[in-house]
Amino acid sequence: MDITKRKITKIAREINKFTVRTLKKDGIGISEFDVIHVIRKNPGITQKEIGNILGIDKAAIARQCANLENKGYLKRRKNPKDGRSQLLFATEKAEQLKNSKTYVEASFYEWLLEDLSEEDQQVFSNLLDILYLKCKNESKANFTTMTNKIESDHSYEKE
Repeated sequence: MDITKRKITKIAREINKFTVRTLKKDGIGISEFDVIHVIRKNPGITQKEIGNILGIDKAAIARQCANLENKGYLKRRKNPKDGRSQLLFATEKAEQLKNSKTYVEASFYEWLLEDLSEEDQQVFSNLLDILYLKCKNESKANFTTMTNKIESDHSYEKE
């Protein structure tokens, strides 16, 4: 039984709505920002590699990269190792955006927590650290535990 009633997801969804609305003022969407973030972290990455990282299909990545190039957020260079692919790099305009999503989200979280005492904020933060570490470790393990859990739950339901 989920005693959280998915409240973490619901809070994240509301913050995402606000972030989308705020970033749209700069003419950029969340998914485009995610592509920029990957390119900034991996200069010289290919569209295929971006798709693998974000779990997005080739056509969607191609459209987003074309849009971002037209908006001046990325530039392409020929891949010296492969004449068919291009390497992607963030432009100065993209670098100026690097903290905007983080800033918007952090501002929202600060506002959300401001009615809690400092002690409650610290306890909450410590609990989040525990949950985040568990989540990150599961991600690094390719979600093996959760995949097995979901598969075993579903096999039980089918019986």
